[in-house]
Amino acid sequence: MDSYLIKDTTREQREAIVAESIGNISGACDGCMAGLAEMYQDYIDGKKEIREINMEFRAHYESGIELPEKQSCGYMV
Repeated sequence: MDSYLIKDTTREQREAIVAESIGNISGACDGCMAGLAEMYQDYIDGKKEIREINMEFRAHYESGIELPEKQSCGYMV
């Protein structure tokens, strides 16, 4: 396949692209893979390109981890 763009693929091809990229969706026991598959539904439906979906995901991602402030190691006072 030369292109993954919506204009160059059929719905069936886009479904296969997502399934191959994500892996075995039904084998996920914690349910996170199903949510990942849903994220790409707009691509499968021909509404958004993969690039757009990935960019939106990255733009909204927050780790939620607050890092502690750096403290001196004690060697340099």
